[in-house]
Amino acid sequence: MATKSTPDFNKVLYAPLAEIDPEVKNIIDKETWRQFTGLELIASENLTSRATMEANGSILTNKYSEGLPNARYYGGNEYIDELEVLCRKRALTAFNLDPAKWGVNVQPYSGSTANFAALTALVQPQDRLMGLGLPDGGHLTHGYYTAKKKMTASSIYFQSFPYAITPDTNLVDYAGLAAQAKIFKPRLIICGASAYPRDWDYAKLRAIADKEGAFLMADIAHTSGLIAAQELDNPFEYCDVVTTTTHKTLRGPRAGLIFFRKDQPNAPDLEKRVNDAVFPACQGGPHNNTIAAVATALLQVAQPEWKTYAKQVIANARTLADALVEHGYKLQTGGTDNHLVLWDLRPLGLTGSKVEKVCDLMGITINKNAVSGDASAQVPGGIRLGTSALTSRDMKEEDIKVVADFLHRAVQLSLLLQKEAGSKLLKDFVRVATTQQEGKQGFVQVEQLRDEVRVFASKWPLPGVDTTNLQKPAGYHEGF
Repeated sequence: MATKSTPDFNKVLYAPLAEIDPEVKNIIDKETWRQFTGLELIASENLTSRATMEANGSILTNKYSEGLPNARYYGGNEYIDELEVLCRKRALTAFNLDPAKWGVNVQPYSGSTANFAALTALVQPQDRLMGLGLPDGGHLTHGYYTAKKKMTASSIYFQSFPYAITPDTNLVDYAGLAAQAKIFKPRLIICGASAYPRDWDYAKLRAIADKEGAFLMADIAHTSGLIAAQELDNPFEYCDVVTTTTHKTLRGPRAGLIFFRKDQPNAPDLEKRVNDAVFPACQGGPHNNTIAAVATALLQVAQPEWKTYAKQVIANARTLADALVEHGYKLQTGGTDNHLVLWDLRPLGLTGSKVEKVCDLMGITINKNAVSGDASAQVPGGIRLGTSALTSRDMKEEDIKVVADFLHRAVQLSLLLQKEAGSKLLKDFVRVATTQQEGKQGFVQVEQLRDEVRVFASKWPLPGVDTTNLQKPAGYHEGF
């Protein structure tokens, strides 16, 4: 705390956020209230622990530490070195990996930077790579481009060609990938997805990669927490490099990890290539506060309770899928093996954008998403749902059935609002959803459902927050 001798220009360093910056504090309070009174169903989000948030907000944010443990460009890193070595060890332990065969870099700021660093390590600029196409469930960083634009660094700096899912089963078309790879001759094949509700056949992918002389990389950002719990197939048995975020099913802070094989005869220098790609090639000094939070999250992943959590996440996702199918809705692949459900709204004549807007109004957070056959990923015909965050709020199957009913009513309400709007324009849809229209019921039903969701959501704890005396903050407003 400040003392009598503290100069005026330094007194700000000792004051709490609420005193120094009440505007930012109010925004944080509003976001806390939103999370507490709403239902988080975005598949790429989770609710991290109090301990993880404490580590992420620690004094470690003050330290610069470019380089690696025992090879830094700055002094004073003895405890930072200790931390990073610990985080690496915990990452290998969490995924049951042999440190003689696998190493890990824990410095990436995010999954996207981890992926680009991995590409930098594995292939040269303008080399060829193949990843699952974005409209089929892949990720932007796996080489996505459109007819008019190369969308990300993975397609700007490398030549990419997407593989697909089959139109009948909506499962990855491994035979098609093999045929395409034979012609395209990629140096790298990427597996993993951001909207694929089924598991992967890593053995088939390894065989295809070996036949074409390609590296095989798995991006397990969405499923890493389930893989660590051994509830999904293990990519580490077949892949050269595995990347992941740490904030989805892994339930940590927002960061990334790159795992690499140390015993590959065709790439004996892979460890150096990955480490050099992270720094100095792709980013600067690591965020040591975040690395501490990652280490804390990975400690939790290694506990016996983690497997129970992962099983519940999958059970909840399957319950959600079954409930929606019982209502007559169409799901891509008809169900799920993991934490997410991909809901095709096109048979209803709705877009993902409209259902996302309605759900926002009632405190249900989802995201619009492309489904197989969409002409454009920018105009998606579906929504993506995930159960990791609700499971972190203690919900089980019977509770998820209540959530599924809310979603059913939200979709039926979207159909009513679309009819009342008199057009298919999003702005007209929003207008009738947010303002009372004479002789129309949509707005009233939105408010009613929003109240029900708020009451239900507020019954559950919110990790890292004491909700006992939590009050609605000034300036908070529902919806948009």
